Amino acid sequence: MNTLNPMRTSTRSVRRPKTLGPLLGMVLWSLAAAPRVSGQASDFEADPIGYSATPANDAIARLQRKIDAGTTRLEHDGSHGYLSSVLRALGISTSSQVLVFSKTSFQRDQISPQTPRALYFDEGTYIGWVQHGAVIEAVSMDPRQGAIFYTLAQDPKEPPRFTRQSSECLQCHASSLTKSVPGLLVRSVFPDAAGQPVLRAGTFTTDTSSPLNERWGGWYVTGTHGAERHMGNTVLVDPDADRAKFGGAAAQNVVDLSRLLPTEPYLTPQSDVVALLVLEHETQTHNMITSAGYQARFALREEEAIREMMKEPAGPHRESTLRRFEYAARPLLKALLLVDQARFRGPIRGTTRFAEEYQARGPRDKKGRSLWELDLATKLYRRAASPLLYSPSMDALPPDFKEYFFRRLGEILTGKDTSKDFADVTAEDRREVLEILRETRSDLPASWTREDPEKADRKDESSRSSRARL
Repeated sequence: MNTLNPMRTSTRSVRRPKTLGPLLGMVLWSLAAAPRVSGQASDFEADPIGYSATPANDAIARLQRKIDAGTTRLEHDGSHGYLSSVLRALGISTSSQVLVFSKTSFQRDQISPQTPRALYFDEGTYIGWVQHGAVIEAVSMDPRQGAIFYTLAQDPKEPPRFTRQSSECLQCHASSLTKSVPGLLVRSVFPDAAGQPVLRAGTFTTDTSSPLNERWGGWYVTGTHGAERHMGNTVLVDPDADRAKFGGAAAQNVVDLSRLLPTEPYLTPQSDVVALLVLEHETQTHNMITSAGYQARFALREEEAIREMMKEPAGPHRESTLRRFEYAARPLLKALLLVDQARFRGPIRGTTRFAEEYQARGPRDKKGRSLWELDLATKLYRRAASPLLYSPSMDALPPDFKEYFFRRLGEILTGKDTSKDFADVTAEDRREVLEILRETRSDLPASWTREDPEKADRKDESSRSSRARL
């Protein structure tokens, strides 16, 4: 095993798989064709989802409308094509840059340990750029539909246009790894000296709960993290060697990538460890929100069909619908309350201003507290709740399910729910999150007020009974 060094790349023969799916590995920009089971989240082309047929309303779609209207213009430069202009138009900071050298993009022929793919992101949009690539890759979260996939041709002779890639992506990856919905996925692999994943060595799906020693295989990582090891900044020279030895001391606590690759072609010379941690939390959590929204819409559609068939009047939700709400809400509650958030054995520090810029986002309560605040000493987030609670995708959940979700969240934060799923959320964490959300969200159900709980519950039930069904 060697850490990467472009001047001393091993010439030892490495066996490689004969074929490789175009997006298997790292951030998977496309979708998998999952079994079509009626009424399940995987049936996203059916009503009431209609994924491919529904016009998108994500950040990229809105940007394209501005381009078409002439109110926004993208500038092309000789070094990065439209990249810098796209990032400015979307308000995405270059401090979010992370570099992945695994050959796991459809532009994999241009990707290697010396020419990694650069990714840039905010809370809902992800941009991929490859040196000499024909296109810029983009994924943006539609509040209702989930991840929408685009490419932007890097041809300065043609008017810039983001092209939606639904049909191509639907033939590839997703399935249970993205909760059977159009989504994103971060993978950690054992890459060989050329950047090909050595699949027989295994892979890891990365989320908020993943330990550091299973993260970032095939990625560059800049930042410090004490004695804790990760898989980044390393190639597997001998695929048959013990993988436990992968990622030696020279690959850890790297703050300068110039000894590993030419960094001049990139917008920054960094691949910030804090940006990587946030990226991994966002991707899987967005999938959870999309999955819950899909399941709720299917449940409401089928309840409406049953009422029509039985000639029943509108009224409180059927017990079967409430059970399906609970089935969809529980994993989402766990994800947004960071129940399985990984613990660090020492402080983590990045090499850019990403952490400072990230923590400046989002609303704050009267005490100046925010869910965007990071810990980085023992865990990622300071408080036991994800800032994606404020995402447009959460706001766009079906109203009755959204009300149900926040009522359940209130029960957990007030201690009314004492189930073991949320036992690790401390009383102090519950109190802080409750106070912050009460001051920063105006759409909470009546049960979140400080009035008598039984009275608040009656208000919630009255609201649910009178709300129009979707």
